[in-house]
Amino acid sequence: MNILSPQSSVLSKKIAILISGRGSNLTALADAIAAGQLQAEIALVISNVADAEGLHKAAARGIPTLVIPHKGLTRTEHAAQLLAALTPLNLSLVCLAGYMRLLAPEFTQALRNRVVNIHPSLLPAFPGLHAQRQAVEYGVRFSGCTVHLVDEELDHGPIVAQAVVPVFPTDTEETLSSRI
Repeated sequence: MNILSPQSSVLSKKIAILISGRGSNLTALADAIAAGQLQAEIALVISNVADAEGLHKAAARGIPTLVIPHKGLTRTEHAAQLLAALTPLNLSLVCLAGYMRLLAPEFTQALRNRVVNIHPSLLPAFPGLHAQRQAVEYGVRFSGCTVHLVDEELDHGPIVAQAVVPVFPTDTEETLSSRI
């Protein structure tokens, strides 16, 4: 299934996007919606980081935003706050787009098969942080991006789509990241 297909019934409804930083994946999703490549409405953008740049990008597009900090909370407490914000929205999908926080099992179980993650490697290779650095240091010839359904394990779950990019001998973490 091509998740960006206008014919996709999975993404023909409301979605929420969880971010922690720049919002580059949020921007790509919003651009795809604006171009008619993705039949969805972004109902809410949530960040666990109050000064995340992506919040400003969402607000500039008129997309509602919310900050739910995780500091000082257990994963379960944070999950409860996220679910309290998301459940009333009747969402089709929650997209983790640069969301740098592991989610509690209560969250993934409550939204089973409705949470997708965008990860900058060809999973199962290079899960976790600094995937592009790991790829460059390991010396692989190809890397890419994976969209997968989220389960209780880190960067794990059924793969929905992958895209491959070459890794050049001159690549750095930054150059590979920008190409991915």
